[in-house]
Amino acid sequence: MNCYTWLSLLLTLGQLWPCFSRLQNRNTHKMNRPFAAAQRVKRAWLWSQFFVLEEQTLTEPLYVGQLKSDSDQHDGTFKYILTGDGAGSIFTIDEYNGIIHVTQKLDREEKPFYTLRAQAINRNTQLPVEPESEFIIKVQDVNDHEPKFLGGPYEVTIPEMSPEGTSVIQVTATDGDDPSYGNSARLLYSILQGQPYFSVEPKTGVIRISSQMDRETKEQHFVIIQAKDMVGQMGGFSGTTTVTINLSDINDNKPTFQQKFYYMNVSESAPEGSTIGKIMAEDDDTGENAAMNYVIEGDESLIFDIITNNETQEGIVTLKERVDYESKRRYNVRAKAINRYMDDRFLKEGPFEDTAVIKISVQDTDEPPVFTSQNYVMEIAEGAINGSVVGAVSARDPDHANSPIRYSIVHSTFLKRLFSINAHNGTIIITNPLDRETAAWHNITVTATEMRNQEQISEVSVYVQVLDVNDHAPEFPKHYEIYVCENARSGQLIQTISAVDKDDSIEGHHFYFSLAQEATNNSNFTVRDNQDNTAGILTAKNSFSRQEQFAFYLPVLIVDNGTPSLTSTNTLTVSVCDCDTEASIQSCRFGAFMFTMGLSIEALVAVLACILLIFVVFLAILALREKRKKSLFPDKAEEFRENIVRYDDEGGGEEDTEAFDISALRTRTVMREHKPRRNITTQIQSLYRQSLQVGPDSAVFREFILEKLKEANTDPTALPYDSLQTYAFEGTGSLAGSLSSLGSSLSDMDENYDYLAEWGPECNPLDSTYNPIKSAVG
Repeated sequence: MNCYTWLSLLLTLGQLWPCFSRLQNRNTHKMNRPFAAAQRVKRAWLWSQFFVLEEQTLTEPLYVGQLKSDSDQHDGTFKYILTGDGAGSIFTIDEYNGIIHVTQKLDREEKPFYTLRAQAINRNTQLPVEPESEFIIKVQDVNDHEPKFLGGPYEVTIPEMSPEGTSVIQVTATDGDDPSYGNSARLLYSILQGQPYFSVEPKTGVIRISSQMDRETKEQHFVIIQAKDMVGQMGGFSGTTTVTINLSDINDNKPTFQQKFYYMNVSESAPEGSTIGKIMAEDDDTGENAAMNYVIEGDESLIFDIITNNETQEGIVTLKERVDYESKRRYNVRAKAINRYMDDRFLKEGPFEDTAVIKISVQDTDEPPVFTSQNYVMEIAEGAINGSVVGAVSARDPDHANSPIRYSIVHSTFLKRLFSINAHNGTIIITNPLDRETAAWHNITVTATEMRNQEQISEVSVYVQVLDVNDHAPEFPKHYEIYVCENARSGQLIQTISAVDKDDSIEGHHFYFSLAQEATNNSNFTVRDNQDNTAGILTAKNSFSRQEQFAFYLPVLIVDNGTPSLTSTNTLTVSVCDCDTEASIQSCRFGAFMFTMGLSIEALVAVLACILLIFVVFLAILALREKRKKSLFPDKAEEFRENIVRYDDEGGGEEDTEAFDISALRTRTVMREHKPRRNITTQIQSLYRQSLQVGPDSAVFREFILEKLKEANTDPTALPYDSLQTYAFEGTGSLAGSLSSLGSSLSDMDENYDYLAEWGPECNPLDSTYNPIKSAVG
């Protein structure tokens, strides 16, 4: 018995197993029931195997099987009824014998089985003779579906040069037939296109590499895979799919120059950074695997450079340092192209690079003159005579023609007076003496011009330093105001002095102080050199008297340390002041203020007299103008009457405003309304006490002031105190021998004293704060 016979037998037993189970259950049920002689034994259904092949084309109903009760005597009393899936439409039953037929073509893939229920009844009694029973009609599969690749078409990318056996992708096909019955759904894979580079596993559908591939040879491969059912046997169905396999690039190619020699030209006048030309190396790889760097080997890398254009992968040759046709006319530059990224798998083969030679020719151009130095620094001593040589500049024509050079100075108005240059040899001389204290450095611009081509011009800066000569004597840095108290003690320091020198000392200035030769016998003051460029002025005796001498003049000799050394005599003015008992320097400065303003007493009196004289002349002019106004209409004077309002700056209410007849002003005599005089004794005495602080300390002067004060206080016709005549003390021993009024010379002029009314204290000549200029202007 062969395998197919056993297989059919097993399938038949499998279909009949439900019937055997029901029969066994029914017998077991009968055995378990208690025996009853009167009870009828239940008979069972009888049926055959129910299978229907799918996809059968029917011209008439096809027999499926028969349902039968073992109690049926075939006398027509039993009636068979069929219900369930497809009963009456797909499946029919002969109600007399229970034979079942199928009337339609079935498709297992749509419905693999049908569940039906059968019942047998007595036609006469309409009672069931058998219990209702369920059975299944199974649709038996036939190979009517071809394999299909639901995931196709496929596309995958793998690196080029992948080793053999590398898995690429797995393809899977499905078959609509029953995989549990026969070989209709058992598939076998095979490759129809893609050999010899690819293979497929027959059972799994895994595609593998069977031979290495180069992307540069072929970048894309198309593989066709077939799936066949019935385990590939004849008569089975098959399906195919396409797998697109792309090869990704790896860096397995080195850059290569298409030409080994490149020829380029560069002008010697080309500036640094100029582009000379381009070179190009090709790489069969793509993306970053084709990226490369260009380098220059040897000493030429100091003059030339190659920059990589990352977009085009070109090498741009540039000038790194200017070239000179006269020095070198040709360059052989070795350029190398090197892959920027390397694949570890190819490191053992060495770096991926290639080399080419660039032949660069230098072209001659007419160049401007070249100075022997980028700039020149020269020195000359100040005070050198006209025509003295400062230095010389030199330039040459770098071209082969070697044109003669002509020199000149780019003159400013200032430099033109000081410097000149020899047009043929570049020698610079001075045309006027130089003074370091005026300008220590001079910046000169010298031009060199080719005589054969005057458009070729070069410039250079010449820095001339004026060296210092000790030609300035030391002097005081400022004007010193020195005071000494009358009660000063011998050896007292009254001032510290210093000195400055316009010259420039390399070792630093050092000054020496002493009394001048004409003052060596001075018994009033001494000079003490502190050895630190300062000196102290000290008193040489006890007490001084302003009555005897208001000021002392002290000549001080200052010597510098220059070569040769210079000296100067500077005179200090020491004013004698009235100080308090403590000899405080602050008190001394306050008391001596009027005598240390840089003016003598006689000069102060002269200034005050001039101011008063100008003021009086101004008043006289005003009076003359008033007279002219009065004589314009002499016949109708009585017709012009108006009120004049006078405002007093000090204020005083309504009393400050008075109305009067203007005709009263036409008379020479000004009638003033008699008013009781104010008692100003206390104010004048106070002012007198203040005046004692600024006036000369003399009994004659005090007696004179008291006398005038008494007259002003008792005489009702005297002028107000604030218009009192001012007197200056001429000092003892004066030829005048008396006090004189500075304003008496103008006594015969017509005077109008209205302008003197209510003067402020700034106009009081006895006040310590009296300001004659302010009084005159006010």
